[in-house]
Formats: sequence, structure tokens, C-alpha cells
Amino acid sequence: MTRLCQNLPRRPVSRYSLIFILTVLACSCPALGKKKLYIGALFPMSGGWPGGQACLPAAQMALDLVNNRTDILPDYELELIYYDSMCDPGEATKLLYDLLYTEPIKIVLMPGCSSVSTLVAEAARMWNLIVLSYGSSSPALSNRQRFPTFFRTHPSATLHNPTRVQLFQKWKWTKIATIQQTTEVFTSTLDDLEERVKEAGIEISVRQSFLTDPAVAVKNLKRQDARIIVGLFYETEARKVFCEVYKEKLYGKKYVWFLIGWYADNWFKIKDPSINCTVEQMTEAVEGHVTTEIVMLNPETVRGASNLTSQEFLAQLMSKLGGKNPEETGGFQEAPLAYDAVWALALALNKTVGPLRAKGHHLEDFNYNNRDITAEIYRAMNTSSFEGVSGHVVFDAQGSRMAWTLIEQLQGGSYKKIGYYDSTKGNLSWYGNDKWIGSGPPADQTVVIEEFRYLSQKLFVSVSVFAGLGILLGIVCLTFNIYNSNVRYIQNSQPYLNNMTAVGCMMSLAAVFPLGIDGLHVHRKQFPVICQFRLWLLGLGFSLAYGSMFTKIWWVHTVFTKKDEKKDKKKHLEPWKLYATVGVLLGIDILSLMIWQIVDPLHITVEKFTREAPKGDLDVLIQPLLEHCNSEKMNTWLGVVYGYKGLLLLLGIFLAYETKSISTEKINDHRAVGMAIYNVAVLCMITAPVTMILSSQQDASFAFASLAIVFSVYITLVVLFVPKMRRLITRGEWQSDTQETMKTGSSTNNNDEEKSRQLERENKELQKIIQEKEERVSELRNQLSERQALRSRRRASTITYQNHSPPPFSITQSDPRSLAPPPGYPAPASDPHPVPQSFANSSSLYQSDSKISRNKCHTSRLQLLYKSLVYHYYYNLKTVERL
Repeated sequence: MTRLCQNLPRRPVSRYSLIFILTVLACSCPALGKKKLYIGALFPMSGGWPGGQACLPAAQMALDLVNNRTDILPDYELELIYYDSMCDPGEATKLLYDLLYTEPIKIVLMPGCSSVSTLVAEAARMWNLIVLSYGSSSPALSNRQRFPTFFRTHPSATLHNPTRVQLFQKWKWTKIATIQQTTEVFTSTLDDLEERVKEAGIEISVRQSFLTDPAVAVKNLKRQDARIIVGLFYETEARKVFCEVYKEKLYGKKYVWFLIGWYADNWFKIKDPSINCTVEQMTEAVEGHVTTEIVMLNPETVRGASNLTSQEFLAQLMSKLGGKNPEETGGFQEAPLAYDAVWALALALNKTVGPLRAKGHHLEDFNYNNRDITAEIYRAMNTSSFEGVSGHVVFDAQGSRMAWTLIEQLQGGSYKKIGYYDSTKGNLSWYGNDKWIGSGPPADQTVVIEEFRYLSQKLFVSVSVFAGLGILLGIVCLTFNIYNSNVRYIQNSQPYLNNMTAVGCMMSLAAVFPLGIDGLHVHRKQFPVICQFRLWLLGLGFSLAYGSMFTKIWWVHTVFTKKDEKKDKKKHLEPWKLYATVGVLLGIDILSLMIWQIVDPLHITVEKFTREAPKGDLDVLIQPLLEHCNSEKMNTWLGVVYGYKGLLLLLGIFLAYETKSISTEKINDHRAVGMAIYNVAVLCMITAPVTMILSSQQDASFAFASLAIVFSVYITLVVLFVPKMRRLITRGEWQSDTQETMKTGSSTNNNDEEKSRQLERENKELQKIIQEKEERVSELRNQLSERQALRSRRRASTITYQNHSPPPFSITQSDPRSLAPPPGYPAPASDPHPVPQSFANSSSLYQSDSKISRNKCHTSRLQLLYKSLVYHYYYNLKTVERL
């Protein structure tokens, strides 16, 4: 008919004949109406991807709208000639032959499946045909050298790979596995994925493939302990794969499957005679898998080229499907792509009309040898850009559609959106953590959860309570000691050293708190500060508490183990020497700690233990971790500190043992100090090695160390301060000497030590007086002898009287009892101040020489004065011994 219309008769005709001819031609010649342009299409109505079930009605909807538009191809009508390719390349080869060699000429070919599109696009170049696919995702189709005229509104499957890599990195997976159907689309997709994950530092540990039966491949995945699995296969093969997955128990919280998102929503519920699994079993096996899917429906309410929104399009499509269930209709998700493919073709053809007319060509002139028309159509397709029901339609240099990727997960039998990925900007938009089922995605292998071992809070609180009470006890003891420092009994215990002991004990107890603080309470950056607090509080607390006690016992041992002549020199205690000793011990500690902190500061280290398998979840292993305060040469520093303090402890024990039987009023509590030293030394020598052995058991180590500190401090405070409190309470010795003086108005010094020194001075003075009086008595005796001799010469008659008179001082010589000490004061075995022999003949030591001369040295009075002097001397001596 076309040829007939082109060869109309050119001879003159009558008016009626002309009217008849025009009427016939108007009814039969398309050149006189709209000229038809034919589109050859292959819609897979069955097979691996039955996408034609929904894509064909969508394409027909688009054709109807285009043909009814007056602004798009007004002189042309698009007509669709289609066949069912069954998504089979063999069947598609036969159908392609029919399309090419059967009239009419097709201006464009529209295949569906990737395998069919690969065949059609490779052959189309020989016929100068443009190929526009609506359902092909094979990355191989992006090869312009192999497929120079190919375009597609369905993005390349490689668009899924950047999304997958982003998810792998988000969940810190470093090892994945793959299983694929051996078709070109999936092989090329997997090749692209392998390159991308390699760049991201992710390993494909297992790579399995199958042709028709996936049983062996699934078993291999199980054998290789695959956890993160990317599956690339068509929908029918997906049912076979997951039937085997159910049998091998390769599903659940241990695993995560990544599938293609263009399956039907209920693909796992469709009855398939090729599998022997029930719907319930399939539903259980596929639960939780993740799909990456191209965004195929515009989420925004926008009216594009077709003047329809995406929701209006879906409503019309549902009407055209006649009420079919979308989940059971193949290609329902890809239907917007088929709809926009027709619109892309129509707009491109419409764009070529003007340029072709300028060159003297028309679209209806197209044949398989006309490259000019093909080049013009290619140019128009390559510059396509419009809003469609699937979103913005634009093609890249390889002819592939650029679009967003939708991430979904099957939750409770239905797909839930969990995020979007924009491949053009590399942005991953996440819906929220609550969108992921369970407690989180599994790991790429057996899940290893790092778990820090923290100190038991009950233990920490309990010990902290005891430490706090101990600090209060220390404050009470310190306050008591300061308030009563003027009491002579407290003064004789060196109160300033006792204050140092109390302060050191409180510092040691304060070290219990940082000793129990770990990563649960502070950030890792602040943990080294806690380590330093532990070290300084324990070190300085020990130096103050033990150093002050050591100083007391050291002085007692030094004084009372010397010879008598040196002992007298050292009996006078100078307090500054005691304080200086404590200062030296404290300075050694401060210097050593400063050197340690500067040269080799403490830092946090993490100790790893053997992995543990918790009960009830065989896929999770717990990696216990423990934080330690450590330094590069920790053992060396500990050896120096422990060695130095250990020697002090041993020396303290030795000194305490040596002085256990010594009694001195200078330091009246040295026996209690010795008991405290025994306690501290024993606990420290036991605790230090035990805590080093138990360092990997945080509860036991803390309990042992902290309780040792608490017990030693409690015992020290009780032994040193409680007896003093008891004595002052029971004896009422609360008032100081100054207070007693103010109260009684007396200036008498009640200090025993001062009395002893005063009596010693008095005895020395008495000895000097006695010596002087003895010399005076000797002179008087000589005088008496001379006078007696003179009288004998003068008075001869007095001889008889002298013969009957007793000799001078005969009472002293004849009566030894007159020289005895006063009653109640027995003579000592060895008199430190012996009475001279001449003293027996002495007379009164307190009468003047003139008085003696006047009284003619009466012997009875001399005897009485002598007795008084001896009594006074022995009284002083006994008082000194008692003191």
C-alpha cells in the first residue's frame, strides 16, 4: 500500500474521480495520516526474570499517552511489536531474527533481561539499530566498544557495588563471601565488586558459582565458615539457593545475605516445583537478608514529561493489570523503568525531527543501512534529561542510567527501608539503628566482642566505706593528738611524729579510691593521671606513716644500745633530728617518684585474655580485656622501690625486736610502735608479691591490696592512739602543765623529766658543798688539836679531866648506826656518789665558822647536821632512780 501511495497516477482525472481517489487514500495510506514508527521489543513473560508481566503494560501505557500527545511526534505514531523472550538467550536469538527479517522495519529494539540485551545489543550494531533496555543491569553492557548503540533506563548492576562496599565499611567487615549464577551479568558484576573491595581493604575469602544446582556451592560456603555472603542470581535460582541454605542452616543472626533488590516482594513464597522446601521454611531462611536496589520509583510528588506523578502512574498500572497482586507480578518494580524508557525514546525521536528535516531526511526513511538517522537518534538519546515516574532520567557516557540506590532488609516477611546511597556524591543516608533487626549486624566471621573487665562495684563500694571510716578515724586521732600535745604523757610520745603517722595513714587510705578506679569511671586519656595518683599517695603515705614510726624505734635503739659513757650524752633528745630523719625518708621517695615520672611515665596498657564462649550463642566469643598502669621498664622501677622499702621493713622488724625490753620515758610508746611495725612489715611483705601474681584478676588483686592497706592502717592507729586515749580518760590527765599552773597558782613543774634533771643538779651542788665542808672540818680539827695541846701545857691539872673525857667524834666512830640512811631509804648496793671517809668526822655543814668557833664545835650538833645532810642526799638519789 505504501508503494501504491508513492506511485499515484499523474494523468488528469475528473472531479468525481479525484474525490473518490482521495477518499480511498485517506482510508488506506498512512502517509496521508500519521506515519507509523515500529519498535521491536522482547518482554520476558516467564523464565528467570518474568519482568514483562508488569513492564509490558507500563510500556503500552506510555505509548498510548505519547500517541495522544500533539506536541510529541505529531506526525508519527509509535507501535510496539513484541515477543516473549522467556529471559533465554537462545529463544531471544530466534525472536531477534524474526524482528529483523520480518516487515515492517523497526527503528529501535527494546530487550529486557541482561542476557538477552547482551545478545541484541551486540548484534544491533550490524543493523544500525539503537537498543534501549528497561531491565538490564549487567555491567558488561557498559562497554561502548562492544555495545556502541546501547542505552538503558535500568542502572548497571555495578551501581550496587559502591553501596555494598559502603555497608561493609560501616559495619567494619573485612571478609566476605560470594555465590553467583554463571551468567555474564553476574560474573561481570562480581568482577567489579572484587576490584572495589580490594581497594577498600576487604577480602573475598570464598567465591562460589553454580549453573543450575546450587547445593554444592552452598555446602562449600558452610564448610568455609562464610558469614557475609553476596548472592548474585535470578529470582528462580534464588529460591533454589535458599532452599539449600535452609537445609545447611546457613541463616540466622550469624549470617547476613546481600541479594539483588529487583525480585518480587514475595519471591520466596511463590510455589516452585524445582525445590522441596515449604513456604514456612523459605520464609525462615530468607529472614533478615539485605537487598540493594536501584530507586525505580520517584519518591517525590513531581509531574514529569508524562504529566503523571509516580503515585498516579502506579494507580493506572494497577488498573491495567486488572487487580493482579503486585507481589506476584514479575517486573512490577521495574515497570516505571519500562514506562520511562518509552518516554525517553519518544522524546529523543521527537528531538531528531528538526535536524533530520534540515538534512533532507525523515524518520520514516529509516532503514538498516541508514547510519545518518541512527547517529541522530544516538545523539538525541545521549543528551536525554527529563523527569520521569522513576526519577530523573539521564544517561552516562556508557549509556547507563544514573540513579540512587535503596537499601532494604526483610523484616518479619516484608521489606523495610533502612537507607539510601547516592553514588554520585558518595552519601549514605541511614534511617536509624532501629531499622536493623536484632541487636545489630553480624560480623564477617565468628563475632569477637571485646569486653573490658571492670572492678566489681560492690567490692569497690564496700572497701571504700572501710577506707572512708579509716580516714575519719585518722582525723579523730590527729585531732586528739594535736589538742593534747601539751599533756606530759603525750609529749613523751613525740606528738609531732604521731601527727605524721596519722597523716600518712590517711594518705594510704586515700590511695584505695584511685586504686579501684578503672575505665568504667574515667576516660582512657585520664587514666594515666589516676595511675600517678595511686603511686604518689601510696609512696608518700608509706613514707610518712612508716617513716615516723621507724624514726622512733631507730632513736630508742641508738640511745639504749650504746655504752654508758655515750648513753649519757645522747639521753637528751633533740626533736629536730627525728623530723630530719623522716624528712630524709620522705625526700628519697619524692625524688625517686619524680625521676620515675619524668624518665618513664606511667601509661595505660591493655592485657588480652583467652577468648571465652558465652552460653547460648555459639557464634560469639568474648575477648576479655584488662587495663593496667604500666611503663616501659615497670619491673625495674618496682624492683628498686620494693627493694628499698623492703630493707626498711626488715630493719624496722630488727630494731623493734632489739628494743622490746627497753623502757624509756623519752619515747614512752616505742613498744606500741614496734607492734605497728611488725603489722605493717608482715602485711606489706605478703601483699606485694601476691598482688603481682594476681594482677590479672582485678577483683582479687584490688581486694588483697586495699584490705591490706585498710587493716595495716586500722591496726596502726588503734595501737598507737587508743592506749593514749584510754590513759587520759581513765587517769584524768587531760590538763597540760600550763593549765595546771593557771588553775592552782603554783609554779611547781610536774614534769618528771624536768624533776630528774633538777635533782641531779642539786645532788652535784650538794657534793660540792660536802667537799668544801670536809675541807673546813679538817681545818677545824687541826685548830682544835692545836688548842688542846696549848691548854695541856697551860693547865696540867686538866689532864685528869681529859683522860675521863671521850675523844672527839667518838660517837661517829663508835656508833655506825649514826651514819645509816634515813628510815625507808635503804642504802643502794653501789652508790654512784659515795660519801668520803673523812665525812664521818665532819660536823655541821650549815653553820658559819664564827659560830663553830664560839660554840667550841660541840660534837652533838655536828652529828645532827651530818644526819640531815645524809638524809637529804639519799632522798634526792632515790628520787632520781624512781624517775
